[in-house]
Amino acid sequence: MHVHELATEKDALRITDFYLSSDSFDDQRHTPGELDHFRNAPMLSLTQRNHRHWFIENESGEIIAVTSCKENEHQSGGFLWDYLAVHREYRRHGFAKILFQALETFARLAEGRYILTYTCDLPEYQPIQKMFRANGFELIGTYPNYYYEGEARLAFYKPLLNNK
Repeated sequence: MHVHELATEKDALRITDFYLSSDSFDDQRHTPGELDHFRNAPMLSLTQRNHRHWFIENESGEIIAVTSCKENEHQSGGFLWDYLAVHREYRRHGFAKILFQALETFARLAEGRYILTYTCDLPEYQPIQKMFRANGFELIGTYPNYYYEGEARLAFYKPLLNNK
């Protein structure tokens, strides 16, 4: 399957619909900020420097996987890997890895210095933590009670400049 880089408003709306669908994330207790992100970030990425979304479609043209990243607010070569969602019926087929490779290639071509990402410490997020580690990310910090009471944020970091 082919990775598409978001380029149209129509596809931005399709990505928003996918993010908000019950097939995208196992944990459906989204924070208000996550909902705002899902509703607005795809469209905003069409106009913002170094902010991208990539997606994969199935044979019927339905979005089955999405990821995104953007340069840090200081525009200093650090990239934040935002969200990665794979339709529950298409997991464990390598789509997450394919999307990450597109994202990492973009960050390297943009002369990125690092990629920073994060996830929750709840058990349903263990597969993404495993993926982070398998792709060279190191756990660098924990933010207790970040999302909701009892749900910590785990921060992961991958340097790019010395790892070409």
